[in-house]
Amino acid sequence: MKDNAHSFRLFALLLLLAINLFNYIDRTILSAAIPKIQRDLFPEHFQSDPGGNPRPTNEQTLETLTGLLGMAFMVSYMVAAPVFGWLADYCRRWWLVALGVAVWSLASGASGLAVTYGIMLATRCFVGIGEAAYGPLAPTLLSDYYPLKVRGMVLSLFYLAIPVGSALGYAFGGIMADSWLGWRWAFYLVVPPGLLLALLCMVMPEPPVGQSDRVQGEYKPRLRDFVALFKSPSWVLCTAGMTAMTFSIGGIAYWIPKYIHEYRGQPELGEINTVFGIIVVATGLTATFLGGLAGHLLQRWFSGSYFMVSGIAMLLAFPLSVLFLYVPFPWAWWLLAGACFCLFFNTGPTNTILANTAHPALRAGGFALNIFIIHALGDAISPAVIGWVTDKTGGNMNLAFLLMSTMILAGGICWLAGTPFLERDTRRALEQLPERR
Repeated sequence: MKDNAHSFRLFALLLLLAINLFNYIDRTILSAAIPKIQRDLFPEHFQSDPGGNPRPTNEQTLETLTGLLGMAFMVSYMVAAPVFGWLADYCRRWWLVALGVAVWSLASGASGLAVTYGIMLATRCFVGIGEAAYGPLAPTLLSDYYPLKVRGMVLSLFYLAIPVGSALGYAFGGIMADSWLGWRWAFYLVVPPGLLLALLCMVMPEPPVGQSDRVQGEYKPRLRDFVALFKSPSWVLCTAGMTAMTFSIGGIAYWIPKYIHEYRGQPELGEINTVFGIIVVATGLTATFLGGLAGHLLQRWFSGSYFMVSGIAMLLAFPLSVLFLYVPFPWAWWLLAGACFCLFFNTGPTNTILANTAHPALRAGGFALNIFIIHALGDAISPAVIGWVTDKTGGNMNLAFLLMSTMILAGGICWLAGTPFLERDTRRALEQLPERR
């Protein structure tokens, strides 16, 4: 019986891992193909140079409008996430995940059909709505399958899909954009595997909420119950640090292929996305795993280890991200790799903090609330901010990126400040709400 339960938990982890992989592939395809998409959706902004090659005109709206495509995705994602977090208390979570995966897969395919800016904007909104059904629910399912003592490592393994999916999205999107098929096929080809994963979710049985924490009874939280999360310094400081990091990294990641290609004068877009994809997957896999492992192992000596390793990594990432803007290529690639490694180090630990400092009945809503906050104040606006600053400074994207990097430092400070509170807040999490009403 125990072997069967273990095998089922492992299958659930692998399924959610696969979905998270396609989650980030679908997110980053757009960024990888931005220069080619701009030429199709904004032909009025381009003219030919003396050699007959297209180049941007002096219009001061191109980058701002392109940044709004990233903002549209994030706004719909953050607004819809609390809705699905609430629905998780009344519906089967696996069915909601299936619905979300199907919606974002079909919307990604529709992005390839976009012939106007307005259509592309609408499809990115639906991608965000679909992913909002998955983002707050997947970690709560894993928290119900795996107990506190191994939860940090499990969530770190789950979040390994972020660098791998992002890398595949950059590489795949860039290669398709440079191929004879064109950038649209990058969006078309992600639809079939997404729909298959949605079907698998439909047949998954639902785990009882709080089973791994031995919480007895069923509790349906009300809106005022979530005030308990804001009374936890660990949850608040973790969310604040994630907001600062998301603001910075969301904006930079959205623009970096175009930045390296056009503002740093590097060669073919496909090559840039491939190299960047390799950096993301190599640093992401190692850092996400090592960050979770470090936080887990250091717990025996430092009760706030998940905060500590995240904060230190961010402080190291800040100078590397600044130097990247000024050091010439190919050396700049090494600085970018170092910054990415430090930034991925916090992925597992910070999400473990969110899971461990919330009552099981509040986890789905807590993750949804966290998603709303970090994206509303983070990467929902930062791609458009970078585009706006670039337009207003005559194309100085270096200045825009420098402004983003300062938020990395702010995130590290928030996480280090949370270190002394984590043990107490984890212990008090099960006391946030009564077990029965």
